[in-house]
Amino acid sequence: MENIQMNRKAVMLLQTWDPFKMGSDAYDTETADVVAALQGINNPTELAKCIQKVYEHSYEQWIPIEQCVQIAYKLIAVKFEANCIV
Repeated sequence: MENIQMNRKAVMLLQTWDPFKMGSDAYDTETADVVAALQGINNPTELAKCIQKVYEHSYEQWIPIEQCVQIAYKLIAVKFEANCIV
């Protein structure tokens, strides 16, 4: 899977997440920030903390770390799937 396809899968995953129930198109900036962070992060806990910060910064609302960890594991899985396909 190419990096572009991985990014698209990650974007679709984040759009379906909708942590604040605002609709999938409400998080374009946050989605871009998280996908960019995904490029350099391989640890789900570290990615979860990043996700939590990004969304909190934008919406001034706290997302429980457990929810962020769940989506982080899914994103890391997409990343590793992309790296394993030759």
